[in-house]
Amino acid sequence: MDVKSAFLNGYLEEEVYVEQPPGYVNNREEHKVYRLRKALYGLKQAPRAWYSRIDSFFLKNGFKRCPYEHTLYTKEAENGNFLIACLYVDDLIFTGNSVIMGNDFKRSMMNEFEMTDMGLLHYFLGIEVKQTNEGIVISQQKYAKDLLKKFKMDKAVPCSTPMEANLKLRIDDESEEVDATLYRSLVGSLMYLTATRPDLMFSISMLSRFMTSPKKSHWEAGKRILRYVVGTIDHGIHYKKFQESILIGYSDSDWGGDADNHKSTSGYVFNVGSGAVSWSSKKQPVVALSTTEAEFIALCVAGCQTLWLRWMLKELKCSQEEGTVLYCDNNSAIALSKNPVFHGRSKHIRIKYHYIRDLVKDGEVVVKHCKTQHQIADIFTKALKTETFVKLKEKLGVTQV
Repeated sequence: MDVKSAFLNGYLEEEVYVEQPPGYVNNREEHKVYRLRKALYGLKQAPRAWYSRIDSFFLKNGFKRCPYEHTLYTKEAENGNFLIACLYVDDLIFTGNSVIMGNDFKRSMMNEFEMTDMGLLHYFLGIEVKQTNEGIVISQQKYAKDLLKKFKMDKAVPCSTPMEANLKLRIDDESEEVDATLYRSLVGSLMYLTATRPDLMFSISMLSRFMTSPKKSHWEAGKRILRYVVGTIDHGIHYKKFQESILIGYSDSDWGGDADNHKSTSGYVFNVGSGAVSWSSKKQPVVALSTTEAEFIALCVAGCQTLWLRWMLKELKCSQEEGTVLYCDNNSAIALSKNPVFHGRSKHIRIKYHYIRDLVKDGEVVVKHCKTQHQIADIFTKALKTETFVKLKEKLGVTQV
């Protein structure tokens, strides 16, 4: 559903005054101004006023606000039926196990606000959703096509990977500088494409490190990503039907992969049933002194995400009773997460990264070893050769739609 003129529905708590608009000036009181009772587009207070209005409406109608994601609301009836609604500014998607509750919700929304019923979800915030008997597929084909046309790469020759294997990009590259505004536009546009394309995450994350002073080598790396998109424009994530949806995570890290400051890159990915639902590729804030330390830091970051996902799944009526399995390919990091006796080797590691030990101790996370060739998160930590990249991409659920 879509709310028409959403910001005009918000009530202002602050005193805000505006001049009399042209054509509506009172001839006898030209020196006076209007005080606004409701929000207008362009006001800084308008988004908050609209959220306060819709939030109070949901709560008044028996919904419960998710404490971990304040735009997610759930409503549960006494007979076990439930409704889940998610709000993004003026766009609303909802689902549940009761048609009656869904219809009642639509009627109540239309009575309170001027709404448009968009029907079954097929397009949301640039993400295309295809629902079939086999499962659900999400992609961004239209967005990708527009992106390629914007940068005049729609007729480029495709390539098999988004980044050349073992490529090292540097800040102080000796090649000529390029238009920084255009480069930032490219990186920003590509970043939104990662909403359904986790296979692009590492390469785009790498490019985002050179936004201040981009060079020609960085621009060429960006064009290679676009050439990869040309050949995989019809790819998306396929979520297959499963009887039981279990949250499983993979955590990985390289060691000193950044050519400028030798910081490592953490990567994680989580699956529920089939297909990736959460992923990240991010440079670590500290320099790791060993592969064990780099993997341990990556484990902690993945552990925090695990906890948040477990809370979210509980709100979505998909509680995970057992501890979430988090796979790591470094035995030393696994031992460090389970055994606090290894103090001599880990006393220099910042205290916040030892949080993973508490998660393991409390049973929220179960860290297990997996072989490097089965480590899916490897795709988020380094540029891989074609054969390895394609294999891991398929394990992420990224296929032709």
